[in-house]
Amino acid sequence: MLLRADADLGVLDITEWFGETSGGIRTYLLEKGNYVSARPTLRHTMVVPGAQDSVTDAGGVRTYRLKGPSIPRQFPYRFMLAPRSVGRIIREERPSLIEVGSPFLVPWIVQHATRVLDVPLVSFYHTNLTQKLTPRGLSAGRVSRAFVDASSFYLRRLDRLFAMTIVASEYSATELARVGIDRVAHVPLGVDLECFTPARRAYASETRDRFALPHGPLAAFVGRFAGEKELDVVLDGWAEVERRCGARLALVGAGPIEAKLRAHPYGSRVIFVPFVQSREALADLLASLDVYVAAGPIETFGLSAIEAMASGTPVLTVSEGAVVERVLASGAGAVYERQQPASLAHEAVQLFQQDLAGLGVRGRAFAEAEHSWSTVFDRLFAVYRAVLGR
Repeated sequence: MLLRADADLGVLDITEWFGETSGGIRTYLLEKGNYVSARPTLRHTMVVPGAQDSVTDAGGVRTYRLKGPSIPRQFPYRFMLAPRSVGRIIREERPSLIEVGSPFLVPWIVQHATRVLDVPLVSFYHTNLTQKLTPRGLSAGRVSRAFVDASSFYLRRLDRLFAMTIVASEYSATELARVGIDRVAHVPLGVDLECFTPARRAYASETRDRFALPHGPLAAFVGRFAGEKELDVVLDGWAEVERRCGARLALVGAGPIEAKLRAHPYGSRVIFVPFVQSREALADLLASLDVYVAAGPIETFGLSAIEAMASGTPVLTVSEGAVVERVLASGAGAVYERQQPASLAHEAVQLFQQDLAGLGVRGRAFAEAEHSWSTVFDRLFAVYRAVLGR
Protein backbone atom coordinates (compact mmCIF):
# COMPACT_ATOMS: atom_id res chain seq x y z
CA MET A 1 0.00 0.00 0.00
CA LEU A 2 1.28 3.43 -0.94
CA LEU A 3 2.22 5.62 2.02
CA ARG A 4 0.62 9.07 2.01
CA ALA A 5 -1.13 8.43 -1.28
CA ASP A 6 -2.34 12.04 -1.43
CA ALA A 7 1.15 13.54 -0.90
CA ASP A 8 2.00 16.45 -3.17
CA LEU A 9 5.54 15.22 -3.87
CA GLY A 10 7.15 11.82 -3.51
CA VAL A 11 10.93 11.34 -3.72
CA LEU A 12 12.71 8.02 -4.12
CA ASP A 13 16.39 7.89 -3.10
CA ILE A 14 18.55 5.03 -4.30
CA THR A 15 22.25 4.50 -3.60
CA GLU A 16 24.87 1.87 -2.90
CA TRP A 17 26.68 4.19 -0.45
CA PHE A 18 24.60 3.27 2.60
CA GLY A 19 25.76 0.95 5.36
CA GLU A 20 25.36 0.50 9.08
CA THR A 21 28.75 2.06 9.72
CA SER A 22 28.86 4.54 6.82
CA GLY A 23 28.79 8.27 7.40
CA GLY A 24 27.69 11.35 5.50
CA ILE A 25 25.35 9.88 2.86
CA ARG A 26 23.60 7.71 5.43
CA THR A 27 23.11 10.74 7.69
CA TYR A 28 21.84 12.87 4.79
CA LEU A 29 19.20 10.28 3.83
CA LEU A 30 18.05 9.68 7.40
CA GLU A 31 17.75 13.43 7.99
CA LYS A 32 15.75 13.76 4.77
CA GLY A 33 13.43 11.11 6.16
CA ASN A 34 13.00 13.13 9.37
CA TYR A 35 12.20 16.23 7.32
CA VAL A 36 9.59 14.36 5.27
CA SER A 37 8.02 12.70 8.32
CA ALA A 38 7.19 16.13 9.76
CA ARG A 39 5.51 17.27 6.50
CA PRO A 40 2.36 15.33 5.54
CA THR A 41 2.39 16.65 1.97
CA LEU A 42 5.64 14.80 1.25
CA ARG A 43 6.53 11.12 0.79
CA HIS A 44 9.98 9.51 0.87
CA THR A 45 11.20 6.10 -0.30
CA MET A 46 14.75 4.83 0.23
CA VAL A 47 16.22 1.89 -1.69
CA VAL A 48 19.57 0.74 -0.32
CA PRO A 49 21.52 -2.52 -0.18
CA GLY A 50 21.58 -4.75 2.87
CA ALA A 51 22.57 -8.14 4.21
CA GLN A 52 18.97 -9.32 3.74
CA ASP A 53 15.83 -8.13 1.94
CA SER A 54 13.54 -6.08 4.17
CA VAL A 55 10.95 -3.30 4.14
CA THR A 56 10.30 -0.86 6.98
CA ASP A 57 7.83 2.02 7.30
CA ALA A 58 8.08 5.07 9.55
CA GLY A 59 5.79 8.06 9.12
CA GLY A 60 5.89 9.02 5.46
CA VAL A 61 9.14 7.13 4.87
CA ARG A 62 9.52 3.61 3.50
CA THR A 63 12.94 1.92 3.36
CA TYR A 64 13.68 -1.06 1.14
CA ARG A 65 16.85 -3.04 1.75
CA LEU A 66 17.83 -5.29 -1.15
CA LYS A 67 20.22 -8.14 -0.45
CA GLY A 68 23.59 -7.63 -2.11
CA PRO A 69 27.17 -8.87 -1.76
CA SER A 70 29.83 -6.78 -0.09
CA ILE A 71 31.95 -4.55 -2.33
CA PRO A 72 35.59 -5.73 -2.06
CA ARG A 73 37.76 -3.31 -0.05
CA GLN A 74 34.80 -0.97 0.41
CA PHE A 75 33.43 -2.13 3.78
CA PRO A 76 30.60 -1.61 4.80
CA TYR A 77 29.14 -1.02 1.33
CA ARG A 78 27.29 -3.59 -0.77
CA PHE A 79 26.46 -3.96 -4.45
CA MET A 80 22.97 -3.17 -5.69
CA LEU A 81 22.27 -6.14 -7.99
CA ALA A 82 18.47 -6.36 -8.13
CA PRO A 83 17.18 -4.60 -11.28
CA ARG A 84 13.83 -6.42 -11.25
CA SER A 85 13.23 -5.50 -7.61
CA VAL A 86 14.18 -1.88 -8.27
CA GLY A 87 11.75 -1.73 -11.19
CA ARG A 88 8.94 -3.25 -9.12
CA ILE A 89 9.57 -0.81 -6.25
CA ILE A 90 9.51 2.21 -8.57
CA ARG A 91 6.26 1.06 -10.17
CA GLU A 92 4.63 0.43 -6.80
CA GLU A 93 5.86 3.58 -5.04
CA ARG A 94 5.14 5.89 -8.00
CA PRO A 95 7.64 8.63 -7.03
CA SER A 96 7.40 12.10 -8.54
CA LEU A 97 11.20 12.13 -8.86
CA ILE A 98 14.15 9.79 -8.26
CA GLU A 99 17.47 10.88 -6.75
CA VAL A 100 20.45 8.66 -7.57
CA GLY A 101 23.24 8.85 -4.99
CA SER A 102 25.99 6.62 -6.40
CA PRO A 103 27.71 6.58 -9.80
CA PHE A 104 28.38 2.98 -10.76
CA LEU A 105 25.70 0.28 -11.21
CA VAL A 106 22.74 2.12 -9.71
CA PRO A 107 22.23 4.82 -12.39
CA TRP A 108 22.02 2.20 -15.15
CA ILE A 109 19.68 -0.02 -13.12
CA VAL A 110 17.39 2.96 -12.53
CA GLN A 111 17.54 3.99 -16.20
CA HIS A 112 16.49 0.49 -17.20
CA ALA A 113 13.72 0.41 -14.59
CA THR A 114 12.27 3.77 -15.68
CA ARG A 115 12.64 3.44 -19.45
CA VAL A 116 8.84 3.29 -19.94
CA LEU A 117 7.97 5.55 -17.00
CA ASP A 118 7.81 9.34 -17.00
CA VAL A 119 9.88 9.88 -13.86
CA PRO A 120 12.66 12.50 -13.93
CA LEU A 121 16.02 11.53 -12.47
CA VAL A 122 18.41 13.77 -10.55
CA SER A 123 21.86 12.92 -9.25
CA PHE A 124 23.49 13.92 -5.98
CA TYR A 125 27.23 14.11 -6.58
CA HIS A 126 28.40 12.50 -3.35
CA THR A 127 31.51 10.92 -4.88
CA ASN A 128 34.43 12.62 -6.63
CA LEU A 129 34.65 9.84 -9.17
CA THR A 130 37.86 10.81 -10.97
CA GLN A 131 39.82 11.37 -7.76
CA LYS A 132 38.40 8.29 -6.04
CA LEU A 133 39.50 6.02 -8.89
CA THR A 134 42.95 7.60 -9.25
CA PRO A 135 45.71 5.30 -7.99
CA ARG A 136 47.14 6.48 -4.67
CA GLY A 137 50.39 8.38 -4.86
CA LEU A 138 49.78 9.95 -8.25
CA SER A 139 49.32 13.70 -8.34
CA ALA A 140 46.78 15.15 -10.75
CA GLY A 141 49.57 16.26 -13.11
CA ARG A 142 50.94 12.72 -13.41
CA VAL A 143 47.69 10.86 -14.00
CA SER A 144 47.61 9.61 -17.58
CA ARG A 145 45.55 11.65 -20.01
CA ALA A 146 43.82 8.43 -21.08
CA PHE A 147 42.56 7.88 -17.55
CA VAL A 148 41.28 11.44 -17.20
CA ASP A 149 39.59 11.29 -20.58
CA ALA A 150 37.92 7.98 -19.77
CA SER A 151 36.54 9.10 -16.41
CA SER A 152 35.40 12.43 -17.88
CA PHE A 153 33.64 10.60 -20.71
CA TYR A 154 31.87 8.37 -18.19
CA LEU A 155 30.69 11.36 -16.14
CA ARG A 156 29.31 13.02 -19.26
CA ARG A 157 27.49 9.82 -20.18
CA LEU A 158 25.98 9.73 -16.69
CA ASP A 159 24.96 13.36 -17.00
CA ARG A 160 22.69 12.49 -19.94
CA LEU A 161 20.53 10.43 -17.59
CA PHE A 162 19.74 13.29 -15.24
CA ALA A 163 17.61 16.41 -15.38
CA MET A 164 19.92 17.98 -12.78
CA THR A 165 22.99 17.17 -10.70
CA ILE A 166 23.01 18.41 -7.12
CA VAL A 167 26.33 19.32 -5.49
CA ALA A 168 27.05 20.16 -1.86
CA SER A 169 30.09 22.38 -2.49
CA GLU A 170 31.70 24.77 -4.94
CA TYR A 171 34.57 22.26 -5.09
CA SER A 172 32.23 19.65 -6.61
CA ALA A 173 30.69 22.17 -9.01
CA THR A 174 34.18 23.10 -10.21
CA GLU A 175 35.20 19.46 -10.63
CA LEU A 176 32.12 18.80 -12.78
CA ALA A 177 32.58 21.97 -14.81
CA ARG A 178 36.07 20.75 -15.75
CA VAL A 179 34.53 17.80 -17.58
CA GLY A 180 31.76 19.82 -19.20
CA ILE A 181 28.89 19.31 -16.74
CA ASP A 182 27.22 22.58 -15.79
CA ARG A 183 23.56 21.71 -15.14
CA VAL A 184 24.09 21.72 -11.39
CA ALA A 185 22.28 22.99 -8.29
CA HIS A 186 24.35 23.88 -5.23
CA VAL A 187 22.75 22.67 -1.98
CA PRO A 188 25.21 22.40 0.95
CA LEU A 189 24.44 19.69 3.50
CA GLY A 190 23.44 20.37 7.09
CA VAL A 191 23.79 19.48 10.73
CA ASP A 192 21.41 18.69 13.58
CA LEU A 193 22.00 21.82 15.65
CA GLU A 194 20.11 20.47 18.66
CA CYS A 195 22.13 17.26 18.78
CA PHE A 196 25.55 18.73 17.92
CA THR A 197 25.93 21.58 20.36
CA PRO A 198 28.66 23.21 22.48
CA ALA A 199 26.47 22.57 25.53
CA ARG A 200 27.92 19.05 25.57
CA ARG A 201 31.37 20.49 26.27
CA ALA A 202 30.27 20.99 29.89
CA TYR A 203 30.80 17.26 30.53
CA ALA A 204 33.74 16.70 28.15
CA SER A 205 35.81 15.11 30.93
CA GLU A 206 33.19 12.42 31.55
CA THR A 207 32.88 11.80 27.80
CA ARG A 208 36.63 11.28 27.47
CA ASP A 209 36.53 8.78 30.33
CA ARG A 210 33.69 6.92 28.60
CA PHE A 211 35.70 6.58 25.38
CA ALA A 212 39.02 5.95 27.18
CA LEU A 213 40.51 9.15 25.76
CA PRO A 214 43.33 11.12 27.43
CA HIS A 215 42.60 14.38 29.24
CA GLY A 216 45.35 16.54 27.71
CA PRO A 217 45.27 18.28 24.31
CA LEU A 218 43.39 16.01 21.91
CA ALA A 219 42.45 15.90 18.22
CA ALA A 220 40.46 13.26 16.38
CA PHE A 221 39.29 12.11 12.98
CA VAL A 222 35.86 10.48 12.73
CA GLY A 223 34.91 8.46 9.68
CA ARG A 224 35.80 5.61 7.40
CA PHE A 225 39.38 4.40 7.42
CA ALA A 226 40.00 4.35 3.65
CA GLY A 227 42.93 5.20 1.43
CA GLU A 228 41.34 8.30 -0.08
CA LYS A 229 41.13 9.88 3.40
CA GLU A 230 44.97 10.10 3.43
CA LEU A 231 45.14 9.33 7.14
CA ASP A 232 48.72 8.11 6.65
CA VAL A 233 49.72 11.75 6.12
CA VAL A 234 48.13 12.65 9.45
CA LEU A 235 50.05 9.91 11.24
CA ASP A 236 53.26 10.87 9.42
CA GLY A 237 53.01 14.37 10.87
CA TRP A 238 51.48 13.77 14.27
CA ALA A 239 54.62 12.56 16.04
CA GLU A 240 55.97 16.09 15.60
CA VAL A 241 52.69 17.58 16.84
CA GLU A 242 52.81 15.48 19.99
CA ARG A 243 56.48 16.28 20.54
CA ARG A 244 55.94 20.04 20.28
CA CYS A 245 52.63 20.55 22.10
CA GLY A 246 51.70 17.22 23.67
CA ALA A 247 48.50 16.75 21.62
CA ARG A 248 47.36 13.16 21.18
CA LEU A 249 45.44 11.81 18.19
CA ALA A 250 42.36 9.57 18.08
CA LEU A 251 40.91 7.82 15.03
CA VAL A 252 37.22 7.00 15.43
CA GLY A 253 35.52 4.60 13.04
CA ALA A 254 36.30 1.55 10.94
CA GLY A 255 37.43 0.67 7.46
CA PRO A 256 39.68 -1.36 5.17
CA ILE A 257 43.03 0.25 6.09
CA GLU A 258 42.70 0.02 9.87
CA ALA A 259 45.38 -2.68 10.13
CA LYS A 260 47.75 -0.55 8.03
CA LEU A 261 47.16 2.45 10.28
CA ARG A 262 47.76 0.42 13.42
CA ALA A 263 51.04 -0.83 11.90
CA HIS A 264 52.22 2.71 11.10
CA PRO A 265 55.35 3.81 13.06
CA TYR A 266 53.17 6.26 14.98
CA GLY A 267 50.23 3.84 15.20
CA SER A 268 51.03 2.68 18.73
CA ARG A 269 50.46 6.25 19.99
CA VAL A 270 47.10 6.63 18.24
CA ILE A 271 43.93 5.94 20.22
CA PHE A 272 41.59 3.83 18.06
CA VAL A 273 37.90 4.10 18.91
CA PRO A 274 35.35 1.78 17.22
CA PHE A 275 32.59 3.19 15.04
CA VAL A 276 30.10 5.17 17.14
CA GLN A 277 26.56 4.18 16.13
CA SER A 278 24.65 6.57 18.38
CA ARG A 279 24.35 10.15 17.12
CA GLU A 280 24.06 11.36 20.72
CA ALA A 281 27.28 9.60 21.67
CA LEU A 282 29.02 10.97 18.58
CA ALA A 283 27.89 14.49 19.48
CA ASP A 284 29.31 14.01 22.99
CA LEU A 285 32.60 12.85 21.51
CA LEU A 286 32.96 15.72 19.03
CA ALA A 287 32.23 18.25 21.78
CA SER A 288 34.93 16.69 23.98
CA LEU A 289 37.71 17.35 21.46
CA ASP A 290 40.06 20.30 21.23
CA VAL A 291 40.49 19.96 17.44
CA TYR A 292 38.77 17.94 14.73
CA VAL A 293 40.91 16.67 11.82
CA ALA A 294 39.21 16.58 8.40
CA ALA A 295 41.87 14.81 6.37
CA GLY A 296 40.09 13.76 3.17
CA PRO A 297 41.21 15.77 0.10
CA ILE A 298 38.40 14.57 -2.17
CA GLU A 299 35.45 15.15 0.15
CA THR A 300 32.44 16.54 -1.70
CA PHE A 301 31.18 18.11 1.54
CA GLY A 302 32.62 16.60 4.75
CA LEU A 303 29.63 16.24 7.05
CA SER A 304 31.58 15.35 10.19
CA ALA A 305 33.52 18.62 9.93
CA ILE A 306 30.37 20.76 10.10
CA GLU A 307 29.13 18.57 12.97
CA ALA A 308 32.38 19.37 14.78
CA MET A 309 31.92 23.10 14.12
CA ALA A 310 28.36 22.94 15.44
CA SER A 311 29.81 21.30 18.56
CA GLY A 312 32.19 24.22 19.12
CA THR A 313 35.28 22.30 17.96
CA PRO A 314 37.77 23.98 15.57
CA VAL A 315 38.70 22.07 12.42
CA LEU A 316 42.12 21.30 10.94
CA THR A 317 41.69 20.37 7.28
CA VAL A 318 43.60 19.63 4.11
CA SER A 319 44.02 22.24 1.37
CA GLU A 320 41.99 20.33 -1.24
CA GLY A 321 38.40 19.12 -1.19
CA ALA A 322 35.23 20.73 0.11
CA VAL A 323 35.92 21.12 3.84
CA VAL A 324 38.41 23.93 3.25
CA GLU A 325 35.51 26.07 1.96
CA ARG A 326 33.81 25.98 5.36
CA VAL A 327 37.00 26.41 7.37
CA LEU A 328 37.95 29.53 5.40
CA ALA A 329 34.41 30.94 5.36
CA SER A 330 33.96 30.45 9.12
CA GLY A 331 37.50 31.28 10.27
CA ALA A 332 37.09 28.36 12.66
CA GLY A 333 40.24 26.36 12.03
CA ALA A 334 43.39 25.92 9.98
CA VAL A 335 44.48 24.43 6.64
CA TYR A 336 47.54 22.30 5.82
CA GLU A 337 49.00 21.47 2.42
CA ARG A 338 47.95 18.14 0.92
CA GLN A 339 50.42 15.26 1.33
CA GLN A 340 52.75 17.45 3.38
CA PRO A 341 53.19 16.01 6.92
CA ALA A 342 55.44 18.91 7.89
CA SER A 343 52.74 21.40 6.90
CA LEU A 344 50.17 19.41 8.89
CA ALA A 345 52.41 19.43 11.95
CA HIS A 346 53.10 23.17 11.67
CA GLU A 347 49.41 24.12 11.25
CA ALA A 348 48.28 21.76 14.01
CA VAL A 349 50.79 23.18 16.51
CA GLN A 350 49.83 26.74 15.56
CA LEU A 351 46.14 25.88 15.96
CA PHE A 352 46.62 24.38 19.43
CA GLN A 353 48.31 27.62 20.48
CA GLN A 354 45.31 29.74 19.47
CA ASP A 355 42.13 30.56 21.43
CA LEU A 356 40.35 27.29 20.68
CA ALA A 357 37.22 28.30 22.58
CA GLY A 358 36.93 31.48 20.53
CA LEU A 359 37.37 29.55 17.29
CA GLY A 360 34.70 27.15 18.47
CA VAL A 361 32.26 30.03 18.94
CA ARG A 362 32.93 31.11 15.35
CA GLY A 363 32.30 27.61 14.06
CA ARG A 364 29.02 27.28 15.93
CA ALA A 365 27.78 30.64 14.63
CA PHE A 366 28.64 29.60 11.07
CA ALA A 367 26.81 26.28 11.40
CA GLU A 368 23.73 28.00 12.78
CA ALA A 369 23.66 30.59 10.01
CA GLU A 370 24.30 28.29 7.03
CA HIS A 371 23.70 24.63 7.77
CA SER A 372 20.50 23.77 9.63
CA TRP A 373 18.87 20.70 8.08
CA SER A 374 15.53 22.46 7.69
CA THR A 375 17.21 25.16 5.57
CA VAL A 376 19.04 22.51 3.53
CA PHE A 377 15.92 20.53 2.71
CA ASP A 378 13.84 23.62 2.01
CA ARG A 379 16.45 24.42 -0.67
CA LEU A 380 16.59 20.83 -1.90
CA PHE A 381 12.85 20.40 -2.31
CA ALA A 382 12.75 23.73 -4.13
CA VAL A 383 15.22 22.19 -6.62
CA TYR A 384 12.98 19.13 -6.94
CA ARG A 385 9.96 21.31 -7.66
CA ALA A 386 11.92 23.31 -10.24
CA VAL A 387 12.88 20.08 -12.01
CA LEU A 388 9.22 19.02 -11.97
CA GLY A 389 8.15 22.42 -13.29
CA ARG A 390 6.11 23.24 -10.22
